[in-house]
Amino acid sequence: MKRTSILVAGVSLAVLLAGCSDSSDSGGSSASTTTSKAASTSGAAKSLDLSKFGTLPPVPAPAAATVDCTYPAGQPAAKDVTPPPTSGVSTEGTVPVALTTSAGPIGLVLDRAEAPCTVNSFTSLAQQGYFDDTPCHRLTTELGLQVLQCGDPSGKGTGGPGYGFTTEYPETAFAPNDPALANPVVYPRGTVAMANSGTPDSNGSQFFLVYADSVLPPNYTVFGSISEEGLATVEKIAADGDDGSMAAGGGKPNTPVQIETAKVG
Repeated sequence: MKRTSILVAGVSLAVLLAGCSDSSDSGGSSASTTTSKAASTSGAAKSLDLSKFGTLPPVPAPAAATVDCTYPAGQPAAKDVTPPPTSGVSTEGTVPVALTTSAGPIGLVLDRAEAPCTVNSFTSLAQQGYFDDTPCHRLTTELGLQVLQCGDPSGKGTGGPGYGFTTEYPETAFAPNDPALANPVVYPRGTVAMANSGTPDSNGSQFFLVYADSVLPPNYTVFGSISEEGLATVEKIAADGDDGSMAAGGGKPNTPVQIETAKVG
């Protein structure tokens, strides 16, 4: 995987969500173009008619109780970790993760049936302390794109764990090359999803927390949900706004957010 892919993937929800980037960033993808248009339209409106967008498809039933995953090497890790195990990864059950942050608690429930390889990676990183003492570096507050992004130890939006992996649900609910993959759908309030650049194996460690219904193409892996207590924490952060440091909108939260610990179980 080329370094530029990871930079694009990590650069805030820039390329991922709204075509946003720092002035030093470059690159893009078809997904970012679609999302940018959706976000721009919604931001200009006083309210967002979500009925104009599709909904996330049903989660496909796992074909087996376990799957094998691949985590090909990428750019150097922002924080040293060992890649997760690749064989016998469970597709069953949920995993609670408690994020203790400087702004308050954020509880997550990860769903293996939605994205077993993603949950496997996230829990492995959490157990190794990868997320401990790391910032949430990006907040977007415009209608149609209301998310907090975390998971880069460097805090620059360019860091990852040194490996990548493929996108899972909801992309896996569509046939390959289905034109519907370019059509934005509603990612509901309370969704936990992965950031990626739109290129193969570009998922890493950066994730985003959806605190209000947001509109995105269905190629950002959904792998869990946020507790009501956690949503209250994120909403409190969002209410204080961002510094506007991203050229196309959004930026660092005005209330600095540091993940102090991430505990599995």
